[in-house]
Amino acid sequence: MPDRDESQSPISGPAAGLITAALRRAIRLQSGTAKAYVRKLREDHPDESPARIRERVDTLFLGAVTASGAAVGSTAAIPGIGTIAAFGAIGAESVLFLEATAFYTLAVAEVHGLDVHSSEHEELLVMTVMLGASGTALLANAVGSSAGSAKNVSLASRALRIPGLAEINKRMLNRFVRKFAVKKAGLALGKLAPAGVGAVVGGWGNRKLGRTVVETADATFGAPPGEWS
Repeated sequence: MPDRDESQSPISGPAAGLITAALRRAIRLQSGTAKAYVRKLREDHPDESPARIRERVDTLFLGAVTASGAAVGSTAAIPGIGTIAAFGAIGAESVLFLEATAFYTLAVAEVHGLDVHSSEHEELLVMTVMLGASGTALLANAVGSSAGSAKNVSLASRALRIPGLAEINKRMLNRFVRKFAVKKAGLALGKLAPAGVGAVVGGWGNRKLGRTVVETADATFGAPPGEWS
């Protein structure tokens, strides 16, 4: 069950507004791109199963977030201006991580054959994947009473059947704002380390966060279908 202060307290402050706006912008930008990318993969590899295409999407995502984290960390090694430059780069890289996760989540949905046509459902799935175990717990609680007897259907599929998303999205968004800000702020301190240490910390930290995203996608979407529908 979610903590009361995280799920029910109102979102406030400029930082919360910026994170919320960044989330919605990321989804808006990446939705069509993610679907087109999966279609292109299928055209380029017509004999590959959904599971193999999913592996390609996983690899692309992990490589992208690791590289972006290492690049920002490297900025701090520049004598004299490195730390100042890194502060600005960290904000941009956080948005890149968010956009990469939105792209990844919606690409996985496409691989699994889910028709996510509502912006509210897109937000719900992206926030679930970014939140990790707490996100899947919140979603499982929300779909539990509306899922009927389809217990073998993935959380993502069941989420698309929820008629009213206002309350669950509000709870997800409150927790998302807090967790995203805390995780990225903590990682930012390591990225500001000089002499190349920041590059190692940034790459390692982003890859660790990326692995959590992939594992949560596994829990949310389940195993890929055996064949294309």
